[in-house]
Amino acid sequence: MLYDNEAEIGAAIREKLAEGAIKREEIFITSKLWCNAMSPKSVEPALKKTLSNFGLDYLDLYLIHWPMAFEASEGGDFYPLSQNGKVKFSNTDYIDTWKAMEVICKKGLTKSIGVSNFTIDQLQRLLQISEIKPVVNQVEYHPYLNQNKLLSFCKANDVLIVAYSPLGSNDRPWAKKSDPLVMEDPRIQTLAQKYQKTPAQIILRYLIQIGLVPIPKSSNKKRIEENIDLFDYALAPQDIEAIDAFETVIRYHCHLETLGHPNYPFCDE
Repeated sequence: MLYDNEAEIGAAIREKLAEGAIKREEIFITSKLWCNAMSPKSVEPALKKTLSNFGLDYLDLYLIHWPMAFEASEGGDFYPLSQNGKVKFSNTDYIDTWKAMEVICKKGLTKSIGVSNFTIDQLQRLLQISEIKPVVNQVEYHPYLNQNKLLSFCKANDVLIVAYSPLGSNDRPWAKKSDPLVMEDPRIQTLAQKYQKTPAQIILRYLIQIGLVPIPKSSNKKRIEENIDLFDYALAPQDIEAIDAFETVIRYHCHLETLGHPNYPFCDE
C-alpha cells in the first residue's frame, strides 16, 4: 500500500482477466502491511483495503513490511510525525501483529503470510510462537550485501528469502552518490564477458543459485526480458565463491527515520 500503485495494478489485472488473457491462478499477487497498521485490530481492515484497491478476493502472499510499528493516525499518514518532526512509534509487538496475520490467512484473504526486513533473532522469536510460520522473509540482498548467516538460518527453518534491490539501488534519493555500482564492479563485468550475459543477469543468476528469489525492478521492456532469461546457463562453483567473497558492504535501505525504534533491525551490523 505504501507504494500507492495497487489501484493501477488492479485495473490492469482485471482488464487482462476480463479479456481471458490470464487466469487468476496464473498470477501471484503480493502486498505488504505497513507500519501504521500493525495493531492487531488494524491488520484485517488494511488487507481488505488492499484487496479493494486491487479488485481481488484474495492475495497470494501478504507480508509485514517491517518489524517496527508506528502509531496510527486519523489521516492514515504512513509516517505519523510528532511536533518535533520525529516518527511516532507504537509499542505494538510484531508477535501480536503476526497472530492477526494468521487469522486473515485462515479466513482465506491471503493464501500465505510472511515478513520483510526481519533479523535472525526476530525470526527466531516469531517461529517460537507461530501457528502458521512465515513462508518468506523479504530483505535487501545483492553481492555488496552478503547476508549468508541470515540465508543459512532461513534455509534451516524452511523460510524462503526474497531479495529486493538485487542489483543495488543507487538511483534512490537517499543513496550516496559515492557508493560503487555493483553492476559496474570489474569482477561482475568480467563474469558477464565470460558467460556472454549482462551484469544484471550474472547477479540474478548468482542469487538464484545460492537459493534466493530475486525481484528486480525495471520499466524497460528489454531489461525485463533479460531479467527473466536466466535459465539457459549456470555459474561455475568457483564463480559463485568469488562473488560470495566480495568484501564491499553497502546497505541501500537503512530506513534511518526509524532509527531508535526498539525493533529497528540493523543495530547489530
